Amino acid sequence: MKPSVFVQQCGSLCEFSSSDSWVILLPIEQSIKRKIEAVGTPLKDWDIQINYGIKTGYNEAFIITTEKRDEILANCQTKEERTRTAEIIRPILRGRDIKRYGYEWADKYLIATFPSRHYDIEQYPTVKQYLLSFGKERLEQTGKTYTINGEKIKARKKTNNKWFETQDSISYWEDFSKPKIIWKRIGSILRFAYDVNGSFGLDSTCFATGEHIAYLCCILNSLMGHYMFKDSPKTGTGDLLVSVQAIEPILIPIDIQLEIIFKKLLYELLSEDSNVTEKEINRLVFKLYDLSPEEIGYVTDYVTQSQQSL
Repeated sequence: MKPSVFVQQCGSLCEFSSSDSWVILLPIEQSIKRKIEAVGTPLKDWDIQINYGIKTGYNEAFIITTEKRDEILANCQTKEERTRTAEIIRPILRGRDIKRYGYEWADKYLIATFPSRHYDIEQYPTVKQYLLSFGKERLEQTGKTYTINGEKIKARKKTNNKWFETQDSISYWEDFSKPKIIWKRIGSILRFAYDVNGSFGLDSTCFATGEHIAYLCCILNSLMGHYMFKDSPKTGTGDLLVSVQAIEPILIPIDIQLEIIFKKLLYELLSEDSNVTEKEINRLVFKLYDLSPEEIGYVTDYVTQSQQSL
């Protein structure tokens, strides 16, 4: 097709009547954009807190299996030590464990020695012994390189944290125990899981806590939710970067009455996956944004095609 013919068929008039930023869109995309902006509130203005998952600096030591957890607890010398130790070994979710609405826990645990908790490692002798099996030089947070038995060992990056602590301070550690949405930070398909079990999340995830969490989980997992991430940053391979910065601008309406309905539908999906329930969520979300049948078809086709191309 000649450029002049393409412009005639696909051209769109723009008034440029203000100093606001502008973007060239198809008429139907412009219409959808206006409707989103008319009713939506940016997530950064909601009463929610969004954080990154936990960075250990050395997952091989700090992420353990159920078998290793049981072994560590069995080696505790007293009931008190066993109780203390069990409290700092917590279920952990990785990005690959996250599904839409729910998750599949892979029986992985985190040794949650967060610097912000100021633990005394001498109170956890069995954990200390286990971590030292990896070599203190490897766990140090000095950034130094050592040569041990002819092998070069690189310590974790330099921080003010102690050798047995995770790399990040994690001052918001209590938020993991609250109802939350947790999602994979980098991925080809958007997936937001709802968690009320207090699972921690690895740094391959982000999570949000606060008000209206079940409601937000439904909207973000919907076709409309996926569409609103279409302009989010991407990696060189085309994966979405769903970071804190990417999710904060997403515009979502607040509807208290619909929140009750969504929470019920969410729990239905968590107990039994159902296409009928998902279709109802999509229908209600489209209605929330007042989309026409033509606009609904456009959003549906866009999301379907974008997922098929991955």
